[in-house]
Amino acid sequence: MQEVLTASDAHGRDLRARAARFILAPRTQRVIIALILANAVTLGLETSASIMARWGELLIALDTLFLWIFTAEIGVRIYAFRGRFFRDPWGLFDLAVIAIAWMPATGPLSILRALRVLRVLRLISMIPRLRIVVEAMLHAIPGIGAVAFLLVIVYYVCAVIATKLFGPSHPKFFGTIGESMYSLFQIMTLESWSMGIVRPVMEASPQAWAFFVPFILLTTFVVLNLFIGIIVESIQTLRKQHDAEKEARDAALAAETRAVRAETHADAEAILGELRALREEVSTLRAELARR
Repeated sequence: MQEVLTASDAHGRDLRARAARFILAPRTQRVIIALILANAVTLGLETSASIMARWGELLIALDTLFLWIFTAEIGVRIYAFRGRFFRDPWGLFDLAVIAIAWMPATGPLSILRALRVLRVLRLISMIPRLRIVVEAMLHAIPGIGAVAFLLVIVYYVCAVIATKLFGPSHPKFFGTIGESMYSLFQIMTLESWSMGIVRPVMEASPQAWAFFVPFILLTTFVVLNLFIGIIVESIQTLRKQHDAEKEARDAALAAETRAVRAETHADAEAILGELRALREEVSTLRAELARR
């Protein structure tokens, strides 16, 4: 959730401003996070047949209660922030999760009952650090796409070479390009690559290590680390951007607060001036009445 308080929200006395301050209060945020965690526990308990046989009605009632609370929270946020809520992607994400939970889970839509667990994903929108990680991964998609395309090229070239070299002796692993790419993927993950694939191949081709070792170094320890580097850089960039935006919002809010205080002070000074003038008029009127 990325809604922020404006000066009118922070100093307003109307119901909407008070609702905005209430929903963004740290105590309210902690309560919502605790309820999401509690709902995650109840959803997990519902997967146990023995627990459902004994406590099923209570768990279903708690799940319904949590859903009503989350719906009320979304309603308060929409009322408090109005158009700003719908311009916030995280707000739309929360709204979609709650809307899915309200859809009838019977008949062809019975799969939606399993999707209730998506409510746990709201923790991402509630915790700023998790939001930064997810947003960084989304921002890193173009760079990841370029690295993925590079990895596909490397896979294709190596698959063609492996099919030519090892296909005749080991058709199970390298008989076709598709089988070669799958075997190379297993090797890249380091899952049974030595005893399962490479050593049997080396029994027929002792020099096969000269192909597989550079492949592992290139894919596992170089290309995949590029993914990590791109995501880490994206996280750092996004965190700096968020910090700059937060400082700008705080500065704008402080300026608006000072302006409101200055306006209030000016109004108070004007009222005091009018009171002094009225007091002088009253004193003058009393003096005239005393002379008479």
